[in-house]
Amino acid sequence: MTSHNVTATPAWRPALLGVPESSAGIRCELCPHQCALAPGESGICGVRRNHHGRLETATFAVAVAHLDAIERKPFYHVRPGTKVLTIAGPGCSFRCNFCINHGLSQYGQVATVPWAGEQARVEEVVERAIALGAGIGMSYSEPGLALELTLAIAERAKPAGIGLVWKTNGFLTARAIDLVAPVLDAVNIDLKAANERAHQRITGAPLQPVLEAIERFRAAGVWVEVSTPLIPGGASSDDELRQLARHVTRIDPGLPWHLLRFTPDFRMQRHAPTAPSALSRAVSIAREAGLEYVYVERALGAEGRRTRCPNCADVLIERGIWEAQRVRLTDGACPRCAKPIPGRWSDP
Repeated sequence: MTSHNVTATPAWRPALLGVPESSAGIRCELCPHQCALAPGESGICGVRRNHHGRLETATFAVAVAHLDAIERKPFYHVRPGTKVLTIAGPGCSFRCNFCINHGLSQYGQVATVPWAGEQARVEEVVERAIALGAGIGMSYSEPGLALELTLAIAERAKPAGIGLVWKTNGFLTARAIDLVAPVLDAVNIDLKAANERAHQRITGAPLQPVLEAIERFRAAGVWVEVSTPLIPGGASSDDELRQLARHVTRIDPGLPWHLLRFTPDFRMQRHAPTAPSALSRAVSIAREAGLEYVYVERALGAEGRRTRCPNCADVLIERGIWEAQRVRLTDGACPRCAKPIPGRWSDP
């Protein structure tokens, strides 16, 4: 991970999706919080503000840049074995009590989290990705808040054939999704809880917009994978997992679902990490619900990371802990029975 030289305070820039209201007020329509901001006020995220009647963003910034395998985002059905230059700036629209990146994501929401980052240099980001032969990803904090930066990067990256992916909480308005979907190749969306009450308690935000975002991104032609950490009180019991599996199955049984081990951090350090037996049980529940591609990154060994043909059970992709080791697809299909395997297998 490369850390950038940080500035003491953010460099604010004009933001999109601000709707004027009376008395110099602005409504930010980027995420479903739709914060109504009086002059001088910042939104719940802490990185979008009303400055003299103009909506501004602090997220045209980079705090870290990290080159890694695309499988670590995690994307298992997107160009296996390729690399992604992942960047992140401060800020998030959620306040997840378990966030392992809270020292970056919770700027503006937690008083003890300092500003980190410098103004993004779009040309440098794209040139570095080209030199590394990598795609560009946005993760660690919430890329949905960096809509303006995403569009600026895409303007230079797309003509160079550089793919652009997000790891996101999916908490965006339809307007925001419609703006950004045309420039994204893939998104991995966190589905953190099975019902509204649990999702609100864990994240501080409603669940329904996330479910709607999964479908809207898919309808726009963006490849979607879903990740669910097995959070105590959110997605850990059999009933909660069945409910989540039904959500995903209703969208598409072929949608890849990543089950992630809960790691104690931030305000949930007293909870135990997810046991491998619980992850194994979650996989069984997902498969019983009809899901065809269910993955566990590390805790269940190599089998948890394999892609098998749902028709003939042939192993199509073998993965190490962090990246693909062997790919046996033929034009995106199983070489044994010719069943098409959904994904983005070739370069953009």
